[in-house]
Amino acid sequence: MSLLAAEELPMEQKVNPLLPPVYDIVWSLIVFAVILFVFWKFVLPKFQEVLNQREDQIEGGIQRAEAAQAEAKAALEKYNAQLAEARTEAAQIRDDARTQGSKIIADMKAQATEESNRIVESGNKQLEAQRASVVSDLRKEMGENSINLAERLLGEQLSDNVKRSGTIDNFLADLDGVGTARK
Repeated sequence: MSLLAAEELPMEQKVNPLLPPVYDIVWSLIVFAVILFVFWKFVLPKFQEVLNQREDQIEGGIQRAEAAQAEAKAALEKYNAQLAEARTEAAQIRDDARTQGSKIIADMKAQATEESNRIVESGNKQLEAQRASVVSDLRKEMGENSINLAERLLGEQLSDNVKRSGTIDNFLADLDGVGTARK
């Protein structure tokens, strides 16, 4: 039926089902222009602003990351420099300690040598004093023995202390003369 109805209409009134009527196209264009204007005036600037903010955030994040990376690299270099400085300082301290230790050892050896020499000298003085005491005792004893021997040989007693002392001194002087002549 619709075919028959379409055939009955004159050519001028034939409607193309693919093309809408002109008034629909005009009103659609007006609505599209209004929507386009609103989109262009309000939506697109907001959208562009959001895109710019995101771009700034991304670029800022990259810059901050690069700055942080540069800062970390500088901190690492500073740490390595401090570590090298600390190692150098530790080596210097070890060398100073070794030098100071060898100086202390040398000082202690010198003190020990001085103490040893002092002890040996003190021992020599004590030995010399004991020797002098022994020699004095031996002289006295020898003198008395020589007087006792002389009294036995002579058969008389040498009772006078002054005479006895003079005889002992002469005998000892003769002995000292004999001892120095042998040396």
